[in-house]
Amino acid sequence: MRLSDLRGRHVAVWGAGREGRAAVIAIAAHGPAGLVAVDDSANFLSLPWEGPVAAAAPLVTGEEGFARLAAADVVVRSPGVPSTHPWMVELRRRAVPVTQGSALWMADHGDRTVGVTGSKGKSTTSSLISHLLTAMDRPNVFGGNIGVPLLDLPEAPLYVLELSSYQCADLADSPRVAVVTALFPEHLDAHGGEREYYRDKLNLIAHGPHTVVVNGADPRLALELGDRAAVRAGLPDATHVASGPDGTPWFHLRDTPLFPRGVLPLVGRHNESNLCVALAVLDALGVDVVGRKDSLAVAVAGFQGLAHRLTEIPDPSGITFVDDTLATSPYAAMHAIDAYEGRPLTVIVGGTDRGLDYTPLRDHLAEREITVIGIPDSGPRIVEALAGLSGVRTELAEDLVAAVGLSRKLTPAGGVVLLSPAAPSYGRFRNFEHRSEVFAQAVADTVR
Repeated sequence: MRLSDLRGRHVAVWGAGREGRAAVIAIAAHGPAGLVAVDDSANFLSLPWEGPVAAAAPLVTGEEGFARLAAADVVVRSPGVPSTHPWMVELRRRAVPVTQGSALWMADHGDRTVGVTGSKGKSTTSSLISHLLTAMDRPNVFGGNIGVPLLDLPEAPLYVLELSSYQCADLADSPRVAVVTALFPEHLDAHGGEREYYRDKLNLIAHGPHTVVVNGADPRLALELGDRAAVRAGLPDATHVASGPDGTPWFHLRDTPLFPRGVLPLVGRHNESNLCVALAVLDALGVDVVGRKDSLAVAVAGFQGLAHRLTEIPDPSGITFVDDTLATSPYAAMHAIDAYEGRPLTVIVGGTDRGLDYTPLRDHLAEREITVIGIPDSGPRIVEALAGLSGVRTELAEDLVAAVGLSRKLTPAGGVVLLSPAAPSYGRFRNFEHRSEVFAQAVADTVR
């Protein structure tokens, strides 16, 4: 379904945030017979509904909203509306067509788009792809989940998009290059279960992409893909890391060394995988990766890591404090822990308790020497899951500020204090940025 297909039809846009507003303005320009915006009370955003959006579509809130959705020819839901929402279940039962702004946009732009999704690494990988393409004289527009809503993007010869599982769920067209960085259980409450989450993620590659690029080192992704044709970055027949001419790790394209691993300023093996995927995408788009390897090395060295992802905070004590607040699952925290292997490490965990299984984290720490501090709400349950591990010291703190103070007492100079919560921020913080602000301020306030 394209935006032009909505001409002369009755359309209801579900959601009044950035995505909903972008959808209203875009749809109104295509002459629908009727256009209304709906925001249910359980998902209400108290932003003023005024100006051009109010002129284009009245806003209906509360229970009346469902009647307007059910009466529409097409419902355009915002990504924040979960598939498990009772209204979604009923709309499906009534066979009311439901799509998203991302799907409407992709129908018109997929042939010049690189779309990136994954349970971990999608933001860094998509940012790397956009950054490296620009350095290779391939102008592009970057957007999606961490940027501008797709329906607000300007016209461009090439797009690089970071796409959440929610945005992928309703796609009926794949991007030209479809990229998947990793798969592990996440957002299960919104998707209805692990299988449903994987289905929605992999919907990105389900509609005829020209090229599929994946992290070939991710075991669950390999299992889900089976023998499907794909460029599997991280393996010897694609971009990968192996011993180079000087005996140190280098990035390679098949048998050809490109540049040393040390050029990449980001820590962790997972970031090596992210760059392997990004380089494989450039190769798939026709960039001469070998011929321009020196220019690529300069561009990689100049890449600035994303805020709130293994962001180190300077501290005069000799302790390295690290903000990884966007690690909202045990698997993401495991990657962060691995990035500081070999150094004394204290990890602060805990946040909104979504009932996740922390057994994988326990298994990952079984042979480690590490200190774990749990904070509300899920911190006590995570600490309980780690009970009995001989090398794991566990403590509880009443909040994040108290945890930072405790971490200073428990971590030796030269060690690392890592905020990698393995849980979302909402409930006790406005958002993940607020959690980062509180962490950074606590680090500053507790300097010895």
